[in-house]
Amino acid sequence: MRRSRTHEYAQRLIAQLPKLSLLVLILPGLLGISARASQLKSETATAFDRYVALTEARMDDDLHVDQFLVMDRLPDAQRTEAYDQLKQGQVYIEELHTEQDHHSIHIPSGLIHHWVGAIFIPKATLSETHAVLQDYENEPNIYKPEIRRAELVERNGNESKIFLQFYNKSLVTVVLNEYSTVIEAHLGRTRLQSASRSTRIAEVANPGGPDEHERAEGDDHGYMWRLNSYWRIEEKDGGVYIQNESITLSRTVPLLLAWIVNPLVKSIPRDVLSHTLTNTRIAVLKMVTPP
Repeated sequence: MRRSRTHEYAQRLIAQLPKLSLLVLILPGLLGISARASQLKSETATAFDRYVALTEARMDDDLHVDQFLVMDRLPDAQRTEAYDQLKQGQVYIEELHTEQDHHSIHIPSGLIHHWVGAIFIPKATLSETHAVLQDYENEPNIYKPEIRRAELVERNGNESKIFLQFYNKSLVTVVLNEYSTVIEAHLGRTRLQSASRSTRIAEVANPGGPDEHERAEGDDHGYMWRLNSYWRIEEKDGGVYIQNESITLSRTVPLLLAWIVNPLVKSIPRDVLSHTLTNTRIAVLKMVTPP
């Protein structure tokens, strides 16, 4: 009974979360994993970088064979079904696992959360959708309350530097400052992609207090060490398809808690990614059909 109630409580919390990257913020709050700091080891960071490099190489290969969206990699019948479901307003979500030479990539002392999702926005255009994704300072309104602050620090051509502050409160309050670089690329008149790569993520101590400050590196709890987020937009079929693929690195979870974590690792990203894409669609539709 206790396990069932814990899982049910988790699901109610999950339903309120709009950012895939917040997966690693939720787990510590639900499970109380916050007692001690956890330092990012060099071998963990190196393994993450290798995972990302192989994933981005696969993304480039997808472009070369005209598989722009994740559904395009499916067999014909499944691809047709996936597109039909998207046009009916559903969200397509899939967990991904990048491999090297057909073997899993070991991440010592770390966990990788790798998911992709897509959604269809009828009557929208590429330019309208792009405008919403570039409206960084409005993200606290689109994704509130989990995005607390957002700022465009600098823009130089197709490259932008962004600041986001993530907020989550369950059993504990977790606030993270993320600094990232976003690079965009137009691929013809109907396609656009962007890659956001974190350059620094700092846990915030005493959030909201007069002495709010960022914890020093190595003095954090490992809720989120790295975050890469990739958006793809394609205008076709009388609207726009948007896709988000996210790779997050966090600390490992104690084995004693695996019986709780394992089901949540599957259920949390699906719900959070669904809310991310749904909230993005709502913001685009407000631009398409203003009140």
